[in-house]
Amino acid sequence: MELAAGTFLGVSASNCFGSVGTKESSPPLASSDKQLIYLYMEGGMSHIDTFDLKTGHENQGSTRPVDTNVDGIQISSHLPNLARHTDKLCIVNSLTSTAGDHEKGNYFMHTSYQQRATIRHPGIGAWYHKFSGKLNPTLPASVFVGKESRFHGSGGFFEPEFEPLAINEPQSGLKYARAMVNKSRFERRLNLTTDIDAEFLKRYHSKPIRAYGHMYADAVRLMESPDLEAFNIHKEDTKTKERYGTEPFGQGCLLARRLVERNVRTVEVSYGGWDTHQNNFTTLPELCHTMDQAVAALLDDLEKIGKLKDTVVVLTTEFGRTPKINQNVGRDHYPQAFTSVLAGGGFKGGYVHGKTSEGAEEVLEGSMTIPDFNATIAHALGIPTDYVMYSPTVRPFTVAHKGKPQLNLLA
Repeated sequence: MELAAGTFLGVSASNCFGSVGTKESSPPLASSDKQLIYLYMEGGMSHIDTFDLKTGHENQGSTRPVDTNVDGIQISSHLPNLARHTDKLCIVNSLTSTAGDHEKGNYFMHTSYQQRATIRHPGIGAWYHKFSGKLNPTLPASVFVGKESRFHGSGGFFEPEFEPLAINEPQSGLKYARAMVNKSRFERRLNLTTDIDAEFLKRYHSKPIRAYGHMYADAVRLMESPDLEAFNIHKEDTKTKERYGTEPFGQGCLLARRLVERNVRTVEVSYGGWDTHQNNFTTLPELCHTMDQAVAALLDDLEKIGKLKDTVVVLTTEFGRTPKINQNVGRDHYPQAFTSVLAGGGFKGGYVHGKTSEGAEEVLEGSMTIPDFNATIAHALGIPTDYVMYSPTVRPFTVAHKGKPQLNLLA
């Protein structure tokens, strides 16, 4: 039976049959009503070509600045829509990381932990679900939209129910979400599986095994729920879809807005292609156009429906690009200094945190590590950063490792 559990259910015998899965150091927080939209620019978004321009310096290349709706703040001319939303943006120009490899940087940004072969750490969406539960009991607490990301905010060592629901193509919605047989036959089959499983569940009544049952029960509830329509972006009119852009990232942001409207806690949307080792100045305008249009439309709509104040929007990446232009007219990996942006959810708008040197090579003021950045997001969501959870091997972990919330970013 132990072997069967490990083989068919995908859980280890040590998890199922007696060892500790997770335990808390203190009682969970009361449920929070805030939500999180996490927009991940995979590949390393260039800070000097987006939000941290160094006009007049030789490192800048052909990227030019544009004035924003906040006096004294300029961003890239490739981001004209976000320039009109800068009063909503908290721009962090002083991030620094120790991970200069895509996979390791991606993992570090999502988890605050260095990648290890022996454990998978939970992403912040899984932590949030674990602490505060679902807002809508029939929808997943966490959804991932995209196919580029090597690592997204997974459930890590938490139970299977804390894994995000993954959607590759936002325009296709949630596939295979309707039963292929009539209702009475479907119910007979469910009852039959319950009867078959009963003896096993009675004998091995452990938390990981129960988690799989909860996961399947959630799937059945979703199949029968009118909230399933939240995944269908074709319910939006043509004008709305065009405002977000026709590319998958834009439509993913539209899907994120629809899911947040139906009280999904966390939605991540991934957008790849930012690894501009070559031809940075011809590739970047197209990347920025897609991102700029989609994020601006998302901020517009969140404000319009009254969700922006309670939704933390994160625009981030694994590292920046070298300020110095390489021989291929591109920029290489650069974890020493880079930019991410926060909006909504209690963060200051029209605010720039930190400062880099004249050529954007190093952080001069307000240096912020990845764990500090994630701790700040967690604090805004109401997750205590000193709250300890234990892995199946009884090792202690917190949501942002040793990070400290940077409270000056909050209004």
